[in-house]
Amino acid sequence: MSRNSLFKEHLNFSALDNDFYKMNMWQCFMHQFPYVEDVEYRFVVRSDVDLRPYRAEIQQELEKLDGLRFTPDQISWLESIPWYTKDFIEWLRMWSYQTRFLHFSEEDGQLSIRAKGPLMHVHNFEMPVLSTVAEVYNRRNYPNKTYEDVRQPLFEKVKWLKEQHEKHDLTGLSIAEFGTRRRFSYEAQLTVIDMLKSMVPQFLTGTSNMHLAKEFDILPIGTMAHEIFMLSQQVGVQLVNSQKHTLEAWVKEFRGQLGYALTDTIGMDAFVRDFDLYFAKLFDGLRHDSGDPIEFGEKAIRMYENLHIDPRTKTIIFSDGLDFKTMVTLFLRFRGRIKTSFGIGTFLSNDVRGVTPLNIVMKLVRVNGKPVAKISDAPGKNLCEDPEFVSYLKKVFEVDWA
Repeated sequence: MSRNSLFKEHLNFSALDNDFYKMNMWQCFMHQFPYVEDVEYRFVVRSDVDLRPYRAEIQQELEKLDGLRFTPDQISWLESIPWYTKDFIEWLRMWSYQTRFLHFSEEDGQLSIRAKGPLMHVHNFEMPVLSTVAEVYNRRNYPNKTYEDVRQPLFEKVKWLKEQHEKHDLTGLSIAEFGTRRRFSYEAQLTVIDMLKSMVPQFLTGTSNMHLAKEFDILPIGTMAHEIFMLSQQVGVQLVNSQKHTLEAWVKEFRGQLGYALTDTIGMDAFVRDFDLYFAKLFDGLRHDSGDPIEFGEKAIRMYENLHIDPRTKTIIFSDGLDFKTMVTLFLRFRGRIKTSFGIGTFLSNDVRGVTPLNIVMKLVRVNGKPVAKISDAPGKNLCEDPEFVSYLKKVFEVDWA
């Protein structure tokens, strides 16, 4: 690729090119889930696009991950993060990607990628698989896109945001860039962060991407994802207590750090029933990732009020398909009622003129040979390979809407 290309010649060049929440969960897995030796992650295409013609190129790029490890400089950066323990850092120093755990095939007329093996070795494949698939697809279909195609839409968005700031005084607005998984390309994500840092530094709090956080000397942002709640469904804990088990494990591991709980693995209502006064006091806030964000915010405020906790001392992180207009609407609605923060992905890292972004995910589907499930507040985000387990999960958690 030319020096002016939006596409890198080597897509998987850094073990740190991953999202921060994966690293945080990794340490929790090491200490709180040490005996999980058999898990399976499945790549899922939600877009109406056949990716089978790209299989050879995607597989070739992902096989280059083999042996990739953290550099001494990256280990030093990770050591600066206060909650990472010495034994975890030593694990990172020894660890490397092993692509023998990746399996490529075709299923139901679509490209299939699965990661199977010990939890501590395979959970990290999610982001490289997603970003590689997206970049291979984009460089094949949009080879002539330029940096200007990335910059111009963002210039217009930032201009609008500054106008809203003049109109409404958005002081306190907090934006984190969350775009690794569906970015147009690494270069596009880098360009977006560079522009945000220079144009609206008062709003940019950081990025989920660790490599770029290190490069730009900004905060890495992220706590937990659905997979850690799904993991608890098949580790010997009574299913009805699986969410509480995850929350307890998180508190035990991080002792008050990283105190934001994801709410929609089995839906907000089921979460609220488990998130009692004990957890509400221990966690700093909640992350919204599906369903109507205004309805979610109002439910969260009512939950805290019912627990006699001042909602103004807590935070909601909104991170579900946000754009700037939705973000500002939510910020203004909840200002003075509960603190807010916003994680924005595709709208920033893959809003390129003339491009339709892929909608792709990679989710945990089996633990110890048994199915796990996600039943979010948006039915299109539900994922499980065993309908009987979904029915059982819904019955246990009194879910009647999914």
